[in-house]
Amino acid sequence: MIGSETSNRKYVKYELKESYKKGNGFVGVHIHKLKDKDGNTSSKGETTFGELGKDKNGESVYFYRVAKIYDYVDDDGYNKLGNWIEKVAKDVGK
Repeated sequence: MIGSETSNRKYVKYELKESYKKGNGFVGVHIHKLKDKDGNTSSKGETTFGELGKDKNGESVYFYRVAKIYDYVDDDGYNKLGNWIEKVAKDVGK
């Protein structure tokens, strides 16, 4: 889930790097259009989390280049989130 502050969280960056090392696929879901208890929404979060690691050619790998990114509201995440996750898992052979 990508919120307005997600890209600023050190632990998120750490977990993304560790997940890349394990060969996992990535799904990013923007949640900025979801309303809070007061009916407010937030700004769209960034997908720049820094370098995740290196590919087999020694090139830098970045989240926004390897993740399939959706918008929870516009792309009907309520009904499709499971399908998104399954597709990415299959794409990386998991």
